[in-house]
Amino acid sequence: MAAMKLLLSQSRRQGLTKPFSSPFQQIPRLFSSSPPSDSNPSPDSNESRKKPVTIEPVSYAAKPKTQKSEPANVESTENPHPSESANQGDRSSWTREEIRYVKDSPSINPVSYAQRVAPLPEDRVAGEDEGERTPEEMERERRRIELENRARRRFLRANAVEEDTSSLPLPTLLKPELKHGKKPIFDLMEAIREIKASAKAKFDETLEAHVRLGIEKGRSELIVRGTLALPHSVKKDVKVAFFAEGADAEDAKAAGADVVGGLELIEEILKSGKIDFDRCLATPKMMPRVYKISRILNNHGLMPNPKQGSVTKDVTKAVKDAKAGHTKFRMDKTSILHVPLGKMSFPEEALRENVGAFMNALLLAKPAGLKKTSKYAGYVNAFHLCSTMGKGYPVSIQSLSRAADLHTKLQLK
Repeated sequence: MAAMKLLLSQSRRQGLTKPFSSPFQQIPRLFSSSPPSDSNPSPDSNESRKKPVTIEPVSYAAKPKTQKSEPANVESTENPHPSESANQGDRSSWTREEIRYVKDSPSINPVSYAQRVAPLPEDRVAGEDEGERTPEEMERERRRIELENRARRRFLRANAVEEDTSSLPLPTLLKPELKHGKKPIFDLMEAIREIKASAKAKFDETLEAHVRLGIEKGRSELIVRGTLALPHSVKKDVKVAFFAEGADAEDAKAAGADVVGGLELIEEILKSGKIDFDRCLATPKMMPRVYKISRILNNHGLMPNPKQGSVTKDVTKAVKDAKAGHTKFRMDKTSILHVPLGKMSFPEEALRENVGAFMNALLLAKPAGLKKTSKYAGYVNAFHLCSTMGKGYPVSIQSLSRAADLHTKLQLK
């Protein structure tokens, strides 16, 4: 654009003598070195005309490539990797794909460090170890430390002898530390002693047994229930009712039953709805009639049941056992039994016999559908004893089995 303006300005100046000449006709004259040949030059042409401008091409030298400054610690005299320099020189023969992957890779220059070697004693410079100790000084320091150690040992021995041993406590048996929070399993007699020692309530606490059975919760056909006569129990006045007729009724009265009757006793209970006895027994012949008042008896937990021994033909034995104070047990919905087995005022041997009697009754009440080879494996998973206000103590199955066997032997005698 600037060149075009220059041409137009020159054409105007040259066009003063020839007003009708075109500016494009003057372009050759501007670039020519010889003066224009005009046939009729004007007198003031030398003043108006100027020397034409010549445009010459200008070429600049190629800019040299700047070399990257190498670090000071690099030895540039030798090339440790000659293969790399050879590869750099052969780049002209590389393909476009090779250049594409190599052009952005950083140039890594090898750096060499001086190797550090521990100086030997003979390599040390004289005067360098002025601050170190001489062998005589080190020997004196060693003797001083040994003397201090001997004095310290004498002081500790003297204090150990002079200690007063009269105030030391008596040696006690340390209980083993428990791992993962598990309680140790006690022997039966050991658990009874621990419970009696920890029973500190103001009243006479009851010894309770809690048994976790290996029976599924939803299986109602494997329910565990029964009764047992404790060898040692608190004597209570138990009122016993016996549903029987004829000779069985006479035997029940002779054995000590408080209420004896047949159909008339059933009608009386059905009309009044009241019960005035603690235990209820019946003969197999009277059970179809007793079902009329089953709702009333079940509300009080007194309905006769063959599994619990309350429906029997042995009238005399049944009445005597009921008078002796039989204890009922029944598995709850969580497959656990809760049974009272005596008082804390009983001696340890009496409590052990009661536990043996309960284990014997528990084995007799084992369901037939429970398929296990052993007596206790899969049937009794855990057995705990505790007082009314005390903590529970797990008891080993082996000690419970010995107590049950001892109870069986005593019964046979």
